[in-house]
Amino acid sequence: MRKLHSIFTSVLTALIFCYTTTAQHKIFVANGGDDSNKGTISKPLKTLDRAFQQVLEFREKGYAEVVEIFIREGRYNFHQAIKLDSNYSNIRISAYKNEAVSFFGGVSIPVNAIKSVKLNGVSDTVLAINLKAYGLDDYGNIRSVGFARPYGASWAELFVNKKPFHLSRWPNKGMIPIEEVLDKGSVPRNDDFSNLGGKFRYDSLRVDAWKYESDPWIAGYFMWGYADDMVSVKEINDTERTITTKIPTLYGFGDQKPWRKWYGVNILRELDANGEYYIDRSRGMLYFRSEEDVKQVEISVLEDPFFQIEGVKNVAVKGITFECSRGLGIAMDATENVTIENCVFKNLGSLGITVGQGITPFKKYRHEGTGTATSGLVGSLQQHLYVNTTFNRLAGTNNMIRGCVFYQLGAGGVSLGGGDRLSLAPGNNIVENCEFYDLNRIEKSYRPAVHLTGVGNKVRHCEMYDLPSMAILMHGNNHLIEYNYIHDVCLEVEDQGAVYYGRDPSERGSVIRYNYFKDIPDHYNTCAVYHDDGACGLKVQSNVFYKAGKWNVLIGGGSDNAYINNLFVDTKFGIHIDNRLENWSKGLLDEEGLYYKRLMAVHYDQPPYSEAYPELSRYFEDKPSIPKRNILKDNSFVNMEESILDGNKEWLDMDASNELMNQEPVPIDKYEQEVFKLAKLKGTAIDSIGLYKN
Repeated sequence: MRKLHSIFTSVLTALIFCYTTTAQHKIFVANGGDDSNKGTISKPLKTLDRAFQQVLEFREKGYAEVVEIFIREGRYNFHQAIKLDSNYSNIRISAYKNEAVSFFGGVSIPVNAIKSVKLNGVSDTVLAINLKAYGLDDYGNIRSVGFARPYGASWAELFVNKKPFHLSRWPNKGMIPIEEVLDKGSVPRNDDFSNLGGKFRYDSLRVDAWKYESDPWIAGYFMWGYADDMVSVKEINDTERTITTKIPTLYGFGDQKPWRKWYGVNILRELDANGEYYIDRSRGMLYFRSEEDVKQVEISVLEDPFFQIEGVKNVAVKGITFECSRGLGIAMDATENVTIENCVFKNLGSLGITVGQGITPFKKYRHEGTGTATSGLVGSLQQHLYVNTTFNRLAGTNNMIRGCVFYQLGAGGVSLGGGDRLSLAPGNNIVENCEFYDLNRIEKSYRPAVHLTGVGNKVRHCEMYDLPSMAILMHGNNHLIEYNYIHDVCLEVEDQGAVYYGRDPSERGSVIRYNYFKDIPDHYNTCAVYHDDGACGLKVQSNVFYKAGKWNVLIGGGSDNAYINNLFVDTKFGIHIDNRLENWSKGLLDEEGLYYKRLMAVHYDQPPYSEAYPELSRYFEDKPSIPKRNILKDNSFVNMEESILDGNKEWLDMDASNELMNQEPVPIDKYEQEVFKLAKLKGTAIDSIGLYKN
């Protein structure tokens, strides 16, 4: 009997221990909690900092199992990044039972602080708030943003009723043409670093008054339609009607092209429209206009990521809204099996998530260069990749971003690294079932919904729309882009595509399949899939292209691209192909030129490249200036305005399996139904494209 009692006691003790440790592995955080509590559902902690400290305490006791951090409904203010290293592996951070949880990087101002005031030079009354009265004296720096400039934190932004307002500007919408350029200024793209601004004429009387502004800026597309920029104004001469800038723009200033346009920004006198604001930095006064009743006023402050995650495994972040900051949402690198799921990223000054290291922002403004790899930011990554094409971002593997929404952001959605270009080892990092729209409030061009880098990463079942520039920018090898609905993109730019890659013949093996490309404007040179400057080795299969650009496809001199079983509907041209490497881009093939450097960087004629891409090993012996082995098979072209092919048939193997069709006119509201019918006949899985219910 004594022996049985001993056994019973031992079992009971073990059960109690198991129950206790299991209970301890759930930590609850609530706004009404207290950090002296144990972190149970009835006695929650108050702060996330204390919750993560408790995780470390568990680890010190030898508990290696999963720790769940449940966050109760409410807003949690962030003043700096929470940094998670390898000590925080095996944790789950989630909103408790789908309660509304907000991670907030700003300051709320009570609406009773709003006054109506009349300002000199400003029509009508405006709304005003004394920010200094609420402890706000750091408004960030208005900085140059645009093509070839680094990603970075925004200046202080205003959000009214959760809607982003913008710096006061003219014109209120759109841009105006650049008049005569008198001085294009320095041209950093040509290694001219003399830092001289440009000078051009304007023809509007209202600009005359801007000479009294304390800090006026101009933004727009100053030379090329793919290169936006924003620069400060040095002088406005109302006698000569000229604007002179303090600093140069990358390509210099130009005129006489339809995309060369500009607008003024941070102009107090132009505070005349709903959704505009201006901060008088010397006085700490915020001025703005709102046509709707103001119920919430928020100012962004945080410049760090909310989470900076490095070297962890098996971490999940679920059901959280990240909002109202100047920086990005989550930065992670060297991670494995990290899942960001069912989160919302909105009202941020930069992008939503970066996976992989970035590059410390260059001090000198230049098109490309070599920088320092850094965690927690994106910075000058794109400029570094131009020179260092095999740069391994150490992003980690098997990470997933799923079921998230990205909108009202400043500079794009996700920067997704992973994999190694030298070994062709895949990252298998995935963006899936995410919605992206309105991502470029501040930084426009080359700030896509997803920037794919590295090897073997995936973007699938996403919807991307309402973007001024590209949806997906691709660098690297063996990526997969599938089941995405991409529409209403490239709304502002010239010479871009919804999916874009180029200038590196070693970047091969990627696949674009089962996507729906729709409603890409054709007022400039735009397309759905852009193989720029000799881009090679892409397989595009079973996609639907409907009113998708001036051309659905642009192959800019490259080889070994395959288009199989696609449906092309209602555009000027189906496919453009050219031989630019024989003429205006032939410098790319110079001895020890750009292509030589990029191919040598990956040892293109040795394994694994020579085995993965056998045709690549003879690249220079195979007359690379002439496009070849581009395949067009089993495609259908419906109602082409001009022709299937814009280019020489010798550069594209187009056999009899391709068909040209002319559909009978149908009512506009039923036309897309007809497109879907045709798509189903071709087996393009049109019903599976886009977001799925999560």
